[in-house]
Parts: sequence; C-alpha cells; structure tokens
Amino acid sequence: MKLNKIDVMGVPFVNTSMDSFIKHLHESHIEKENKAFVITANPEIVMYASEDVSYKNVLNDADYVTPDGIGIVKAARILGTPIQERVSGFDIMCNLLQIANENHFSVYLLGAKEEVLQSAEANIQATYPNVGIVGSHNGYFNWEDDDIVKDIQQLQPDMVFVALGLPRQENWIAENIHHFNKGIFMGVGGSFDVFAGIVKRAPVIYQNLNLEWFYRLVKQPSRAKRMLALPKFMIKVIEQKVKGRK
Repeated sequence: MKLNKIDVMGVPFVNTSMDSFIKHLHESHIEKENKAFVITANPEIVMYASEDVSYKNVLNDADYVTPDGIGIVKAARILGTPIQERVSGFDIMCNLLQIANENHFSVYLLGAKEEVLQSAEANIQATYPNVGIVGSHNGYFNWEDDDIVKDIQQLQPDMVFVALGLPRQENWIAENIHHFNKGIFMGVGGSFDVFAGIVKRAPVIYQNLNLEWFYRLVKQPSRAKRMLALPKFMIKVIEQKVKGRK
C-alpha cells in the first residue's frame, strides 16, 4: 500500500496519521522484511535541503519523509494541501520500540557519545524488556570504516536508529542502506539524549498545544539561531503558494 504524499518546498511528505504510519511500517516492512528509509523533517531540515542539493536528493530518495514539526503541518494547510497530523521522530521511535517489545523484534543503535549511548540503551531495555538490542556503536567513527556496516549485515536487526544529527544521520543511511536486505532505518536526532535522561522532553501540555519548540527554546536558548529557520521557511512557503496560483 502506498501512502499519499504532499509537496512542501519540493519535499514529499507522507500524509498519514501516526497510528496508520506505524501500522504501515509494521505490516509492509518489518513483517515482510522489506527495508525502509524514514526521515522525520521539520522546517529547519527543509530549509537546509533548499540550500544543499545533495541533501535534498537524500530526502527525495527516502521511502518516507514525515512531518516532524507543526510548521510543516501549517505550511501544508497554507498551500491548500492539508496534512493529517504531525508525525514526530521521537514518537515514531517510541511506537516502533513498543511494536518491537510486543513482537520480540531486534534493534541496533548508532550515534551519540558512548556514555549517552550506554544510558539510552539501558533505559530502553528497562522500558521495553522484550526488545532485543543486538548491537550499538557511538557516533564517533571513521566514515570510511565499514565495520559498522558489516556488524549490521551480520546482526540483521529489524530496526536501526541513527542519532548522528543533521545531516550526517540521513547521509549515513543514504550511503549505506543498499548494503542491507531488511530493517527500518531512521535518523532520530537527539532522541538518545532523551532516553538517556540528559534532555527532558516537553511536558504533554506543551506537546498538545504544539509548543514543544518553545519549551526547547526556553530550556536551550542556544537554539535561537536555529529557530530563525522557521520565519524564513514560512516566507518560502508563501512564495510557493503564490507561484502555484500563476
């Protein structure tokens, strides 16, 4: 089954709900051992792609790009092609781990500092005891070294979560996914930090009000420069809407 896609600044976002997307990944990929490359993109990522052709090609070549950010949802609405809802990376990871826990699926973790990775791994295992964490590696490695690729080839995990940050995590998956026969491959940004307890996720009330970005900004003022991508993004979206009318 193919998912409908919505174009936002040349990036093809899947138009689906979280529940439907997780079910689709489970039934169409994990159970059938069909590999998939998932990218969760917010306005910052879309803006980065608009300035980096090679990265935009990575987005376009991925199997699924989900709207990870209320800015994407609002942009689609402005363009007259509404997206059902935000489908965030951290929530996808949690849902997939729950699926893995219920079905005894296997997982590989790649990224972050060693101590963060170890804490994240321990907490994931404690929360999802039936998940088989078959392997892991921190984010400090020689890009040309194929030891990690060989490790994943041998272990054949059902899911591979890559926390190398923008754009390294997507680039690593794009360059290496052809080596593998199965698995959900997804960049998860700072999710390992959350699982490790180093970074706290916004309280549910902020999430429900779509103000998770504001909570992160208050807790991490250093993110202010990154937040400047949002108004630039909305200007580009309006330009796309105007061009579409011509």
